[in-house]
Amino acid sequence: MFKEKQRIAKVIASSGLCSRREAERKIIDGMVSVNGEIISSPALDVDNNDIILVDGKEILKQDEIKLFIYHKPVGVITTSNDEKNRKTIFDDIGDIYGRLLFIGRLDLNSEGLLLLTNNGEFKRFMENPKNHFERIYKVRVRGCPSNDDILKLKNGINVDGVQYKSIDVKIDKKMSSNSWLTIKLCEGKNREIRKVMQALGYQVNKLIRISYAGLELRNLPVSSIYQVKIPKTILEKFEKYKKQI
Repeated sequence: MFKEKQRIAKVIASSGLCSRREAERKIIDGMVSVNGEIISSPALDVDNNDIILVDGKEILKQDEIKLFIYHKPVGVITTSNDEKNRKTIFDDIGDIYGRLLFIGRLDLNSEGLLLLTNNGEFKRFMENPKNHFERIYKVRVRGCPSNDDILKLKNGINVDGVQYKSIDVKIDKKMSSNSWLTIKLCEGKNREIRKVMQALGYQVNKLIRISYAGLELRNLPVSSIYQVKIPKTILEKFEKYKKQI
């Protein structure tokens, strides 16, 4: 919990409910109350003793930012609630770590490193492509990309009207019908690797994320999770980011 007074929009954003700007709009629209009174201006400082409701629901107030590395298995959905009642990452993790928010996503058929945090503002910072956090994947595809294909990805490729930024591809191993690749990117759009490889004629049949912003999966067993210390370089960058928004 936070000890010193902070601007209310920052506190709402840190709860994970929405961004700071969205919080300010909710305040102006009369959707936020403090200690039972609706407020209309974000120019208000609050502390841990204040009861803050947004749309009639009390927010979760957090102070210390926590970061976790989780090894997501194949067949588990990266969401908090699936309408098809499929197993989610939170079904797999359980609730012993409190309320967590996932940073980025891995699709149903992908596995590997997934970061989670208790802080909504930190989540958005880590996901923002402008911050250029590198993601590294081990990927198996049917066939083997040519030098021309690798160059196309390096220069950026357009697929169905969506422009993807530079993607670095290294061929690790060629087999009779498949190849293992190391793929590095900083953008992380929805199903980015699968879509760009499919556009070039290569079907992805295995995708494992092994690194995100320098944080590595290493030998963490599938379905395991542990808390990590946030690197100083990331925290310093986060402080600068907060001053800009």
